[in-house]
Amino acid sequence: MSCGAPDSVAMTPPKMSDSLRILVVQNHCIGFGGDEVVVASESSLLSAKGHEVSLWSVHNKNLTSLGSRIHTALSLTYSRPSKARLSRHIAEFRPDVMHCHNLFPRITVSAYDAAAEAGVPIVQTLHDFRFVCINSYLHRNGRICELCVAGSSYWGALHRCYRNSWLGSLATARALDLQRRAGTLQQRVGCFIALSELSRHRFIAAGLPGERIVVKPNFVHPDPCTRTGNGEYALFVGRLSPEKGVRTVVAAWKRLSTKIPLVIIGDGPERTRLEAEAASAGLTNVLFKGQMPRDQALAAINNARFVVISSEWYETFCMVIAEAFACSTPVICSRMGAMQELVADGRTGLHYTPSDPDDLARKAEWAWIHPQEMRAMGKAGRAEYEARYTAEKNYPRLIQIYQSVLQAAS
Repeated sequence: MSCGAPDSVAMTPPKMSDSLRILVVQNHCIGFGGDEVVVASESSLLSAKGHEVSLWSVHNKNLTSLGSRIHTALSLTYSRPSKARLSRHIAEFRPDVMHCHNLFPRITVSAYDAAAEAGVPIVQTLHDFRFVCINSYLHRNGRICELCVAGSSYWGALHRCYRNSWLGSLATARALDLQRRAGTLQQRVGCFIALSELSRHRFIAAGLPGERIVVKPNFVHPDPCTRTGNGEYALFVGRLSPEKGVRTVVAAWKRLSTKIPLVIIGDGPERTRLEAEAASAGLTNVLFKGQMPRDQALAAINNARFVVISSEWYETFCMVIAEAFACSTPVICSRMGAMQELVADGRTGLHYTPSDPDDLARKAEWAWIHPQEMRAMGKAGRAEYEARYTAEKNYPRLIQIYQSVLQAAS
């Protein structure tokens, strides 16, 4: 079966007049991350185009008691209750296609069986590396780690890669190992959506079938429009956790000879330590704003001179880059993974050496004192958004994917 990998197999042109019934499956995490934005944006777009969309979801905020957490850990391999509930919903909604996003930890791959038993073809978006790495980032102790890609998932258990927990890491590693041995994804999923070429190649290396992995980037909708000035500050937006490299940003700001205002939007396990580090260094120009609604975060991107993306893991896409492009705001990003794929160095932004605060400081100072050059990069980023990351550019590709799995299943 092939769903048309890039530059390999041509897809059947979509009939835009065909109305589809699309079941979207999502395990919501606490907070509103990149996959949540994608689920909301794609569902809204499909509904606006006349398709019938049903969102079937569970939420991790219900995991409040120790008992519920233990039960979830024991069910990471396969959740029969989730399968039973989803099967009932499939029988009621009668979808043409089921589009899965995040299934961890409460839905599990049991969702695939519910769809397969009803004869519903499956599309799976690969938002992170959860299907090949137990912490989902291919990142450990400040470095890229692909032990589980090249070998056993139990390496992750040995290193306590899931929340630094022996029990949690062992349960997650077992679920991944059993899923691999059974070939669950290879047998059940009609088409995988990778968000960048880099992530597609990583998934192929991990054993997913390349002929069924299509690259379709995320999109930004509605259009936040372009900024009018040069920007008033540098900006970081994202989760404050080790793989995001925010400590490198704070370390870079200690080295600046120019006092550049920096706004940090987001929350996470490293926030307290980062705030203390900035305070002890006397960085009064660094402001932590915490978590903000998406519209406010977009407004902050619109008013920034540049956005810093400091991730030290590969990133499968990075929504903030597309949002910055939409706002005509240039990006300074680490030179790795999807970030260097999306950002053209010297054209839509600047690259710096990952985990190198000295290099980041040099790039940030240059960007701050060259507003006209950065404004030109922002305009180039806006052109990139209009060419690749609008809803109108994304919609035909998404429909092609759905129709390809429907054709293969017929």
